[in-house]
Amino acid sequence: MSQASHETSETLVLVAHHAGYRVLTLNRPDRLNAFTEPLHLALRGALSEAAADPECRALILTGAGRGFCAGQDLAARNFAPDVEPDLSRTLDAFYNPLVRQIRDLPMPLICAVNGVAAGAGASLAFHGDLVLAARSAKFLQAFAKLGLIPDAGGTWLLPRLAGRARARGMALLAEPITAEQAETWGMIWRVVDDADLMAEAHRLAAQLAQAPTYGLALIRRALDA
Repeated sequence: MSQASHETSETLVLVAHHAGYRVLTLNRPDRLNAFTEPLHLALRGALSEAAADPECRALILTGAGRGFCAGQDLAARNFAPDVEPDLSRTLDAFYNPLVRQIRDLPMPLICAVNGVAAGAGASLAFHGDLVLAARSAKFLQAFAKLGLIPDAGGTWLLPRLAGRARARGMALLAEPITAEQAETWGMIWRVVDDADLMAEAHRLAAQLAQAPTYGLALIRRALDA
């Protein structure tokens, strides 16, 4: 029996309540917080609960351990040898709804990237309104090595964040970029020292929690449009 079968929604996403905001922590550190179906459901549930709470005016999303999110946990897939994998189901049932839910949040999202963000994990990070990255963090679009294309909104995000040339380089070469490169290219808000990452995320969340939340939601929507 796989480890994923023992996981519960209560442990997969840790939720910490603070004055005016919440911290959501992906909690599969031994797998670099890679996505499984239960993790998808746990994260979507935590986002829904936060969105329904009028006292929650900002969110921080981060990862437990040394990684932010390593994308899809390929080891959790149990396809029969004679069955062709239906990857479109995973996109339609899990990744696309998650992306839409993040884009429709009624409050700003801070992504505190504490380590590697790869594949869909990188796309997840880039969906943050303010993306902070620890100096040791790296971003990787590994899809080309698997014969896939960037998902979780990656093909839409990359050229808008990094420009056409850099987006194609990242997607086609599947080479990691450092947090400093991501900041220089305008893909994230700021690089901070590893030890200061969460303190800075909390500072920004507290600041956003004091701002007019509905106005911030309209700003998010207008910029996306």
